Amino acid sequence: MSSSSAESKMALAKTVLSTVGSVAATAMLVRTIVHNYIPPELHEYLLFGLNKMFSKFSNQLTMVIDEFDGLVNNEIYEAAAIYLGNKLSPNTNRLKISKPEKEKNFNITMERNEEVTDIYNGQTFKWIWLCRQTQSKHFYNPRDMNSTIKSEIRFFELTFHKKNKDLVLNSYLPYIMNEAKLQKHENKTIKIHTVDYEGMRHLGDMWKPVNLDHPATFETIAMESNQKDMILKDLERFVKRKEYYRKVGKAWKRGYLLFGPPGTGKSSLIAAMANYLNFDIYDLELTALRRNLELRKLLVATANKSILVVEDIDCTIDLQDNLANRAVVVRSNGFHQPESKVTLSGLLNFIDGLWSSCGDERIIIFTTNHIEKLDPALLRPGRMDVHIHMAYCTPCGFKLLATNYLGVKDHKLFKDIEKLIDIANVTPAEVAEQLLKEDEVEDSLQGLIEFLHKKIKDKEEEITLVDDNGIKEK
Repeated sequence: MSSSSAESKMALAKTVLSTVGSVAATAMLVRTIVHNYIPPELHEYLLFGLNKMFSKFSNQLTMVIDEFDGLVNNEIYEAAAIYLGNKLSPNTNRLKISKPEKEKNFNITMERNEEVTDIYNGQTFKWIWLCRQTQSKHFYNPRDMNSTIKSEIRFFELTFHKKNKDLVLNSYLPYIMNEAKLQKHENKTIKIHTVDYEGMRHLGDMWKPVNLDHPATFETIAMESNQKDMILKDLERFVKRKEYYRKVGKAWKRGYLLFGPPGTGKSSLIAAMANYLNFDIYDLELTALRRNLELRKLLVATANKSILVVEDIDCTIDLQDNLANRAVVVRSNGFHQPESKVTLSGLLNFIDGLWSSCGDERIIIFTTNHIEKLDPALLRPGRMDVHIHMAYCTPCGFKLLATNYLGVKDHKLFKDIEKLIDIANVTPAEVAEQLLKEDEVEDSLQGLIEFLHKKIKDKEEEITLVDDNGIKEK
């Protein structure tokens, strides 16, 4: 029985090997015939026909995700490239890595023709990034980026079981889009954008970015702890309320007004907010704009998840003649013509009107040294939602500065300094400057005490005396 079984197995093995050899020989013959007797132009059509024939017997479905959708980038392609950069599978042998100059993170993406396997909701999805070389074409279709003289066409192939088609369209791809957006936001380098007036004609060139290396955080800014807690809670609530804003029919934006004397930390607070939220900053100088149209173009060109800053809004209003809807008559070629100006109504329309809905998750910050000079129309809720008074340095603020600049949390001179700070009206910037002057802790604190005494003396000399006839200077 054992001898008969062995002979049967040997016969079966010979049959299998013979069949495999015949199939291989047939395949080689077909390949030779195709290569020698069928024109190259028909190779692709023949391959397409064979693939189509075999696909009828397959339970797999493949989606092709091109890099471009006509004239614009394909968002699904971009999201897949970001998402798959962090996905490694046993089949992955090569990855592309890069680091742009002055950026803080590495960019990791798939290499061409590599395969990545992803598991989602217990289902398997296979991704391949493909690049097809193309010959230069002698025509240009303005509706198709792939008709240009590009040397290659890039696309992803996503393969999965046919039963998961609805899962891919309704859940998997939206999940990838959201994850890619989060990864891009977390890995980006914060930038501050200034207006490039030479590029005003093109939306993509209107803002010129540079990296924001400001080290300010909520842990380092000299501010009362309860005020910092209020700002942090407000920011956290704002970024989580996308659906709420849509539900109530409001644009997803938040307005802050920072007011107080110069040197009280308004710019540092803006930098701390940007660092905390990982938002870019757009620094807008209204006085350089000539008309509302330029203002609208600049605002439309800002990105989501950003902070728009208009500093010293009171000075801007003075220079623009209160931003009222008034025209300035100028002489041009012998004729009097009205010169358009940025108007208060144009600014308010962006803050609170139809243009306020052009973008999501925006923060608008106005700063001023003189809140009393502002037009009341700028101050009402819905335009400037949160008013933050940037006051003179307090004992709490001094302790934080001493910790940051001197590395001490307590000292025998602290009590004297705290008493003097309460009446001296000094800014955090002035205190910080004094703490920088000496290397030794005690020398630095003693120098601050002398500075505070001088400030108080100067203040007393400027005190006015009030009598029955009014106010007289001493």
